[in-house]
Amino acid sequence: MQAPEGLNSRERILWAAATMLGEDAGSALSVRAVAARAGVSTGSLRHHFPRQRELIDAVLGRVYDVVLRDDTIGDTSVPARERLLTSVQRLLAPEGPEIDAREGWLSALDRYAKPDATPEAREEFLSIERELRRRVEVALKLLQDEGSLPPGDNERRARFLLTVVNGTSISQAFPAPGSRLQNEIDVLRIAVDCVFETKI
Repeated sequence: MQAPEGLNSRERILWAAATMLGEDAGSALSVRAVAARAGVSTGSLRHHFPRQRELIDAVLGRVYDVVLRDDTIGDTSVPARERLLTSVQRLLAPEGPEIDAREGWLSALDRYAKPDATPEAREEFLSIERELRRRVEVALKLLQDEGSLPPGDNERRARFLLTVVNGTSISQAFPAPGSRLQNEIDVLRIAVDCVFETKI
């Protein structure tokens, strides 16, 4: 697939990298592979993204803009706790068969946690974590600025919420009694209540 017409070289690079991830979520975004896909030189790619981390961060930011674009954190007609709960819940894999979550976790473990994981895979994982934490911090700051959330350390709050999200996402890979979705909401609601009620 060719890049859409009229894109400048930076946009072509981002388009190529996002397309590669869309075709294969485990795709390694090497400089040469992305440059070749974008139809630019490696020097041009390095001009726009001197470090691979910058490329991965920019691409993942774009991907999450699409995946999480319907976030309602700014809708003040909804209570602040419900808005934060919805935002945090959207970071989990969507409700579906257990096998999907199980395969997703096995794939993630194989890519990021195996002893011989590549430096690129490690950087990709750290980039995902940075982007998710940034998005949670933005949501928390918005709630704090509007006066719905007491002042506090939003970086620590975001790390706490993401730790709960990560643990909840692991549980998706295992059988659960009752409604898994209801269990997830109950756990996330407790975490959101902690953020509102505890000085973090």
